[in-house]
Amino acid sequence: MSFPVLAPVLQAVGLVLVIEGLALALAPHRLEDVLRALAALRPDQRRGLGLAAVAGGVLLVWLARAG
Repeated sequence: MSFPVLAPVLQAVGLVLVIEGLALALAPHRLEDVLRALAALRPDQRRGLGLAAVAGGVLLVWLARAG
């Protein structure tokens, strides 16, 4: 059984796992520092950072699909 609609979603999730895995494998202590810095932010600052990341991701996907 084939689900061609899921292929791009699975590719995107796979790419996220590769990037996250590389961060954990290559710089585990630096990742701990980043998590501490995020924990020190106020919730509204973390929300803004998350929204900026979503907007950047949407822009990258839009640019990639337009090209």
